[in-house]
Amino acid sequence: MTADSSVQRRYQSGFGNQYASEAVPGSLPQGRNSPQQAPLGLYAELVSGTAFTAPRAENRRSWLYRRQPSVVSGGYQPYAHTHWTSGAAGGVVTPPDPLRWNPFPLPTEGSSVDFVDGLATVVANGEPDAQVGMAALVYAANTSMQQRALVNADGELLLIPQQGRLVVTTELGVLDVAPGEIVLIPRGMAFKVGLPDGTSRGYVCENYGAPFRLPELGPIGSNGLANARDFLAPVASFEDTAGSYEIVKKYGGRLWRNQQPGTPFNVVAWHGNLAPVKYDTANFMVIGSISFDHPDPSIFTVLTSPSDTPGTANCDFVIFPPRWMVAEDTFRPPWYHRNLMSEFMGLVTGQYDAKPEGFKPGGASLHNCMVPHGPDADAFDKASHATLAPHKLDNTLAFMLESRYRFIPTAFAMHGGALDPTYANCWSSLADTFLKAPV
Repeated sequence: MTADSSVQRRYQSGFGNQYASEAVPGSLPQGRNSPQQAPLGLYAELVSGTAFTAPRAENRRSWLYRRQPSVVSGGYQPYAHTHWTSGAAGGVVTPPDPLRWNPFPLPTEGSSVDFVDGLATVVANGEPDAQVGMAALVYAANTSMQQRALVNADGELLLIPQQGRLVVTTELGVLDVAPGEIVLIPRGMAFKVGLPDGTSRGYVCENYGAPFRLPELGPIGSNGLANARDFLAPVASFEDTAGSYEIVKKYGGRLWRNQQPGTPFNVVAWHGNLAPVKYDTANFMVIGSISFDHPDPSIFTVLTSPSDTPGTANCDFVIFPPRWMVAEDTFRPPWYHRNLMSEFMGLVTGQYDAKPEGFKPGGASLHNCMVPHGPDADAFDKASHATLAPHKLDNTLAFMLESRYRFIPTAFAMHGGALDPTYANCWSSLADTFLKAPV
């Protein structure tokens, strides 16, 4: 059963659920994970996304029942990739300046660039082998992956489309993902990306650290932010086509390739709680101030990757979706601030309220640890004098990848042509308006 973007998909609901799915009746064994002979001549294969002895509530693994096991593959050779680097070691020395990028360019007309070759690291920190840190990448592609798949052993991948839908074929099934939705691919799971709308662009978070999970709600209570049931996992689906596959593997901060005799998308049945999922950000339950003051951005956290310091994340994925602004006697955009946490931002659609002009969909910004930032001069003036009636920010979706570690920009980020050299000018007209005597 080959992937087709015109097919109406069926999904399983929930984040971290113990899913079970079979594409052919009777292909999922009952009572035993690895019987002496798996049903229908299939092979049993276990994929563990955490250590075997991780606490039960955090343990993630799935059993796959496939036509051929993953060991049927050829040897790997190095794969040259100009712009996909890993960790802090792949960056270049940069001053402690705020940085902003114009929309990253799309593939040139007449070129053929798929998702793998269209990836480029913008900023990164940590180190994949230490399972610490993350990278923020962009992709720009105009060609669907065919007999080719990607496996990332260095970390899980969070895909954030900005332009063009994606059909993401994984070992466990197929996910259709549109701008405004996200998809999370577990570490080590093969997938390929189809482009039903042609030329596409978006962002990727490569998380080397602890797997993403839903944040604790604390005083918010039992409801709020992202609901587990709105995360959708695929049902079992397998390719029934002949032909060899190229596998591109990210491993130890480097890329490798092999040619294997058949498709990696041959899983007929599976069960477990390690699965790719998609999420529609329109389902996010926004919580904000209904009295005064602008709340911390942590109130917009969709997913978090915790570190060894409680409350200080390896990576948080935060969104700024449509929402009502109602606070009284309040400067409603984000205040001027300097943070311990480093912030990489992207814009999927619309405008961001603190940067209404210079921050465009498909672009990005970086404000590292203790780098001052906040609304540009025009946004400050407008917000300082606006009539504070209830107001809805609509037709907008920005996101932030926030990390406890400093982000290191890459050579692609600094010299690839998208960097905005005039970014700091947006604050230059913020004059000293201090009044020595009260008005």
